[in-house]
Amino acid sequence: MLHQPRPSSFYLQQTVHIPGSSTSSDTTSEMTPRNVFFSLVTLALCNLAFAFEPSPLQDLCVADSTSSARVNGLACKNPMNVQADDFFFSGLNIMGNTSNPVGSKVTPVTVAQLPGLNTLGISIVRIDYAPWGINPPHTHPRATEIFTVLEGSVQVGFVTSNPENRLISKVLQKGDVFVFPVGLVHFERNVGHENAVAIAALSSQNPGVMAIANAVFGSNPPIAADLLAKAFQVQTSLVDQIQSKFEG
Repeated sequence: MLHQPRPSSFYLQQTVHIPGSSTSSDTTSEMTPRNVFFSLVTLALCNLAFAFEPSPLQDLCVADSTSSARVNGLACKNPMNVQADDFFFSGLNIMGNTSNPVGSKVTPVTVAQLPGLNTLGISIVRIDYAPWGINPPHTHPRATEIFTVLEGSVQVGFVTSNPENRLISKVLQKGDVFVFPVGLVHFERNVGHENAVAIAALSSQNPGVMAIANAVFGSNPPIAADLLAKAFQVQTSLVDQIQSKFEG
């Protein structure tokens, strides 16, 4: 038997029960392609809202660093063994050592340092800058960052994606706040003659960090020098020289 194709507008029978009534009534809802389209868009947007870290399904899930379970995140410690120290970190009042080539030091408080952050979707870092020190261009693949200057003057900026590659930058003063959208390359630089300090909150327990220079010139094993030379349109010898600075 041949089946006739379904018309472009088809009907879905629904049974509606009216409270207080002993009878049910049938209603007919028209599911046109337009309705289906908007339903799918709504579903996609709902899924987008949960594209990163899901909401906790219990009061707490303190990370168990001794567990060998492989999960998206970290396994939970037995709740009966949870202590106050699992939710505690001390040390963000201590200045970081900025005696390094870039003149900055990031002190992270992620789930690796504070097990109680597991499944909570948030972390924090302190950044110290020597005069004219920088936090080099980098990305956080899993987090948006909200950045607050506590002391000093800090130039911040991020670059939008291809093809615009637009630089959005501003000099911040004490008390100013700036947001770096998730995944975009961004940087900071102390533009003052004194030390600067900032605090940043990130929307992931484990935001990850990919420093652009380290990733490109310090990968293990290294990216072929001739490939990078062609990508950056420079001599291979220059790539070799830069890669040598990131060895080890």
